[in-house]
Amino acid sequence: MFGSREILTSAQIRAVERWAMDSGIASGLELMERAGAAVAGEIRLRWPKPARACVMCGPGNNGGDGYVVARLLNEAGWQVRVLGMDNTPPPDAAVMKRRWLEIGPVEALNEGVLRRKSADVYVDAISGTGLTRPLEGELLETVGYLGGSGGDWGFFSKRLVAIDGPSGLCLDSGRMLGGSADTLFSPRAALTVTFDSPRVGHVLAQGPELCGELVVADIGLNWPRMGRNPPLHPGQVTRVSGPSFARESHDLFAIRPEDLAKLSDGHKFSHGHALVVAGGAGQGGAARLSARAALRVGAGLVTIAPPQDALIEHALPPDALMRRAVDTADDLARRLEDRRITAVLLGPGCGVERAKALLPALLETRRPCVLDADALTALSQRKAPLEGLHSHLVLTPHMGEFARIFPDIAAKLAGPQPPFDQHTLGQVKGEEMARMLAQDAEYRAALAAERGPLYSKLDAVRDAARRAGCVILLKGPDTVIADANGTVHVHAASYDAAAPWLATAGSGDVLAGIIAGLMARGWPAFRAATLGAALHAAAARSFGPGLIADDLPDQLPAVFRGLGL
Repeated sequence: MFGSREILTSAQIRAVERWAMDSGIASGLELMERAGAAVAGEIRLRWPKPARACVMCGPGNNGGDGYVVARLLNEAGWQVRVLGMDNTPPPDAAVMKRRWLEIGPVEALNEGVLRRKSADVYVDAISGTGLTRPLEGELLETVGYLGGSGGDWGFFSKRLVAIDGPSGLCLDSGRMLGGSADTLFSPRAALTVTFDSPRVGHVLAQGPELCGELVVADIGLNWPRMGRNPPLHPGQVTRVSGPSFARESHDLFAIRPEDLAKLSDGHKFSHGHALVVAGGAGQGGAARLSARAALRVGAGLVTIAPPQDALIEHALPPDALMRRAVDTADDLARRLEDRRITAVLLGPGCGVERAKALLPALLETRRPCVLDADALTALSQRKAPLEGLHSHLVLTPHMGEFARIFPDIAAKLAGPQPPFDQHTLGQVKGEEMARMLAQDAEYRAALAAERGPLYSKLDAVRDAARRAGCVILLKGPDTVIADANGTVHVHAASYDAAAPWLATAGSGDVLAGIIAGLMARGWPAFRAATLGAALHAAAARSFGPGLIADDLPDQLPAVFRGLGL
């Protein structure tokens, strides 16, 4: 079973907590106590012998969780040192701070005080989910020190435990507020403990890199809100698949073995016919990868369609492939008069000009199809790139292709960009240096002006899919899939589901073929894209190091056996 679970924005988790408190399920104090107990428990699981802990408590409710952790570790025999803010916390956090002050002092939370004594475990309870603006002043210096500004990154990364997320991380986007790893020493946790559901920022952008191991602790909010009058409608919530924390026993959205099984009394056309359009002479490899993947994923028949003069190049195995020439848009239109062709893939190795010539004929049929690679470039070069797109169509861009089709959305997602390479600053003089310093000041001012929640990859793909009226799969370790109705799914190839071996030529062609094969079998575009991303990553993990794209299709049978087919 490929499981999934919901991931929430900061606003959504606050709505859930308010609902729980208003419904009498739990008070704010009870939720804070449960959260702190969960963090303390995870710490003691990993450091079973009482040791030295330094708990850094911010000004808000995340700091309140930290005071609970400090108290419970102290009760378990740990030597606990607490650093905190000289402020009036929110009511529940204020109660937890007073309870700690009955046990021990609160030292100032700054880099100088932090440096005075070493600890075995450091608990980051500074900013958490509610961060809406970049850290400043002493907090920025303290967090930077945890991130290695003093040269101790390796020391802290092995013993830093973050509550909800490392401080400075926007949990709605996975990006550091006010900068990136290039402009700020970002803390990297060994362990992050969050509550009820993962946040969007845990699986996007820098989130997996900075969070270390992610534990999602149950604090008693999940089952109650599955009843009447839930605080969040299922259609409002994004789901994530991939890592072990994304699998739920009560997942109603899971892909089950019977969903992928073939009919016992079926024949080849019962399972669809995929047409893969190939390119000219010397360009057929990508399309063959796609066609093999479509066959392996269960399409009953797959035809590869190069120009006539390249047909001979496709005479080699797999022999199960059909070969038919398509030279012109009219040829393609005639092929698609055969209603038994249930899905089309255009793009891999096709050539931009050939894809541009064939696109109108394909789109006019409104046949289920996947556009990838050269077809995406061809799409971006049309006067009206999105004209003719429809809900039975999947675009599978990487970020560069996405930016060519949706330049305004891509620019918004990228945020402020450095005006030049910092290393070049020392190579210029006089007026040129003054100009560059002014540009750098503008850039840093733009970073400082950022406010959360930051625009995320999830937001970008949702906006693009709504504009285009089709399904979009934006590739990456944090693959995001969205349809025109605003439904979004994230497949996270990160944490214990990492698949770094997919960074190899041709892997995207295999993904496009898997999706096309599933669509040929009758899977709706969005479901085919989400399952295709999961199967693609699972095949990579099945093979492991040394993977090349040719290996991926042949790993699918092992993946299916693992699913119980």
